[in-house]
Amino acid sequence: MQENLTLEQIQNFKGKYPKQLWYLFFSEMWERFCFYGMRGMLTYFMVTQLLLSDKDANLQYGATQAFVYAFTFIGGLFADKILGFRKSLFWGGILMIVGSGILAYDPHEFFFLGISFTVVGTGFFKPNISTMVGKLYRPGDARRDGGFSVFYAGINIGALLGGYACIAIGKEYSWHLAFGLAAIVMTISLVTFIFTQKSLGPIGLPPSNDEEMVDVTLAGIDERVQPEPAVIKRKSINKKWYDYAVYAGSLAVIPLIMIMVAKTEYTDLFMYSIGPVTLIYLVYEMSKYGWPERKKLIAALVFILFSIVFWGIYEQCGGSLALFAAQNLDNKMFGSVVLDPNGVNNAANSLFVIIFAFIFSLLWIGLAKKKIEPNTVIKFGLAFIFLAGSFFIFYATRFFSNGSGIASLDVFVVAYLVMTFGELCLSPIGLSIMTKLSPVKLQGVMMGMWFLASAYGQYVAGRIGAGIAQAGENDSPVQKLMTYTEGYKVLAVYSLVAGVILIAISPVVRKLMQEVK
Repeated sequence: MQENLTLEQIQNFKGKYPKQLWYLFFSEMWERFCFYGMRGMLTYFMVTQLLLSDKDANLQYGATQAFVYAFTFIGGLFADKILGFRKSLFWGGILMIVGSGILAYDPHEFFFLGISFTVVGTGFFKPNISTMVGKLYRPGDARRDGGFSVFYAGINIGALLGGYACIAIGKEYSWHLAFGLAAIVMTISLVTFIFTQKSLGPIGLPPSNDEEMVDVTLAGIDERVQPEPAVIKRKSINKKWYDYAVYAGSLAVIPLIMIMVAKTEYTDLFMYSIGPVTLIYLVYEMSKYGWPERKKLIAALVFILFSIVFWGIYEQCGGSLALFAAQNLDNKMFGSVVLDPNGVNNAANSLFVIIFAFIFSLLWIGLAKKKIEPNTVIKFGLAFIFLAGSFFIFYATRFFSNGSGIASLDVFVVAYLVMTFGELCLSPIGLSIMTKLSPVKLQGVMMGMWFLASAYGQYVAGRIGAGIAQAGENDSPVQKLMTYTEGYKVLAVYSLVAGVILIAISPVVRKLMQEVK
């Protein structure tokens, strides 16, 4: 493998895809196997093995996922300013392997310790490998979107395999083996990266002491989007003891994460505080700009606030829907194919994304050629309409159930198909529109706001799931079916109202966005 490649040599590749893309593809695929495999086990494991109530399991699921997204932003900042993407990715991978290993050793006794390691590890790993994919392309390279489409497929293949395999192995064979499998595939991911990183040349290396960083590509910070590159000049920081301080600090914060996830009232305090503080800071920063820039930032805040609502409803996937799948779904597809309903709950969305992401991209291109492509606000509104449709179908599973409260897995999967359509209307434009609406010097702040919104969405999802679960805590399967589906009908109504509001206010938001499409 050729060493000492320059950035120009890497970006001057022939054909459709740079070879480095495939190395990063496989590293990310196995890491996402680990992440979504772990995510898919959390709620079910807490209820059936730790004997937590449905309510508490939902709250702790929401807290865990909220901290994952919060630490993703923090990990990205440390990578950008101190460690570089490669060291950050390696450190995050090590922490994820340790966390999964702890859970494989004794998931009952050390559950929250293992989860805390994986939360912090994911924060260091998740944003940085995607960012390196963006670095493989020159700004304006028409092949860039195709490269991210391939990379996105790797993400969803990993999520599909891990989401189904881990929960099925845990339920049917051994939870030690299920968490151990997550540790094994994470090790494969890290080893793949270690043995192929020489092909990346300067990409991902920490900045030198006297280097002035000019080009900061925010590409792929969120796994679903490819935002515009930003150009920011700032003096880099790279002192060796800073690296050790980051490592030590990330280890020191693990006990704190354990406490806040296990005692969700502390998570409440954190979430009630960080949002208002961040918003006040953003208002302060906005005061430094003229009215045209402020209007764009107000438009960005509209997208941020609605994204919290969207993810709060959507992320029932890992919470209340996981318990619904375990308690109220049959295990047959098409009448004869036997599948684990929790595995289907974890994997269906990824399968549909793999199938339909390319189709949706072609659809938008075709509508754009005819000059009838919906604008960004309308797409956000359509995302909520599809989300509402999916939860109305989740509600409708009550009409396809037997006398024991066991509903049709087929209908459940159709709901996920419609939900995926909603995701594809919203996810691919989220962070991208943040960078387009933000002044260059505020793009880091707005990236943080978007991640914080995702964290709030996860947190809200836990609260909503806890509310649904608490209402049916001691019910029979038939009563649980009624309780859960009634909750999904309410969420469907909220989604529909949010979508209608967005579409109604789209002319106002479009004016605030000005020339941004």
